[in-house]
Amino acid sequence: MLMGIKEIEEILPHRHPFLLVDCIEELEPGVRAVGYKCVTFNEPQFQGHFPHNPVMPGVLIIEALAQVGSVAMLSVEGYKGKTGYFGGINNCKFKQMVRPGDKLRLECEIIKQKGPVGIGKATATVDGKLAASAELTFMIG
Repeated sequence: MLMGIKEIEEILPHRHPFLLVDCIEELEPGVRAVGYKCVTFNEPQFQGHFPHNPVMPGVLIIEALAQVGSVAMLSVEGYKGKTGYFGGINNCKFKQMVRPGDKLRLECEIIKQKGPVGIGKATATVDGKLAASAELTFMIG
């Protein structure tokens, strides 16, 4: 494992319960990152989404992808200590439900960058099956 929670917290401002990445396994600063989120039943969203049929909300899957993309962007020397913000979400698709017990693989590749704005191609998979994909725009500030 390349980075655990403590190392991720040195890069991202997010904290529990909104830090949605448990570890970063692969990192090429400014290029790509691969991380994981181990989805557990005791997470607060499952109290209401849905109590008898727990499903991870799609917006949280996209947020987890954005956090992995932010690790990739904010690992570049000039961006350390800054924050990554959403600039846009395009071509977002959800292909399968993510449930407690799933290990969500989160990958984001920065495909375009101009100054502090970057676009990442992001995919979330469970057991090799696509759960969600999107094109995310990051603004570093």
